[in-house]
Amino acid sequence: MTLPITTRSVPVPGARLHYELRGRGPLLLVIGSPMAAAEFAPLAETLASDRTVVTYDPRGYAASTVDDPDAPSSVEQRADDVNAILDDLRAESADLFGSSGGAVTGLALVTRYPGRIRTLVAHEPPSLLLLPDAAEQRVNTEAIVDTFHRDGFEAGWGHFMANAGFDVPPDDAPPTNPEPSAAEARQMARFFDIDLRPTCYYEPDITALRASPTRTVVGIGADSGRLLTYRTSSALAELLGSAPVTFPGDHGGFLGAPVEFAATLRGVLQ
Repeated sequence: MTLPITTRSVPVPGARLHYELRGRGPLLLVIGSPMAAAEFAPLAETLASDRTVVTYDPRGYAASTVDDPDAPSSVEQRADDVNAILDDLRAESADLFGSSGGAVTGLALVTRYPGRIRTLVAHEPPSLLLLPDAAEQRVNTEAIVDTFHRDGFEAGWGHFMANAGFDVPPDDAPPTNPEPSAAEARQMARFFDIDLRPTCYYEPDITALRASPTRTVVGIGADSGRLLTYRTSSALAELLGSAPVTFPGDHGGFLGAPVEFAATLRGVLQ
């Protein structure tokens, strides 16, 4: 049964955020970056049987608009945005599941707003600077951005996916229109020009995370062993002094197996 969805928006400095609520029970935020609310809908629907689940569109994506599309953004700003949603809900605290860039947002939120998050599940954050070959990974990231500027979105995306460890042919990219709309073009450019570097170059404050009242759990996909995010997630878990939790699938396991993924997440949150 599809549960009713309530949509809301909240103004924040430089943007207006779109977010959605479904279900009832303890509050759980489910976030990504750049993945928006729509991509998390199957997981949110499954979790909403016993949770009030909030999903949102990060600023500049889907229905969340920005005043200046060229303005820089930061992980800290994204954390402030999620905190603003909690304020709009008049919620003192919540649990948070963040995947990929959303996991990075969650790490920043925990350190910027101590105690606001009860349990953070950081699923495969791409925190490249935690790796021993961080300098090489920074060079690789800059090369990906250069590919986007030189050869376009499809080539840039293929380069990004190959560097991440996915077995994807260089010409295999998400389908796009031959001539994308202005909004689509802005979002493509935003990923590479505005959000990729801050996300990958964000250094979690390990001391603050370890001292925080928030329980931080690192999640790694069962099939992610070949991926760059397996290495970054393992490095983060080791620095936090805790064992990572294995989730179904790979980096996007919640897309292919939302029911199984939700069961694992419930187990962590309990």
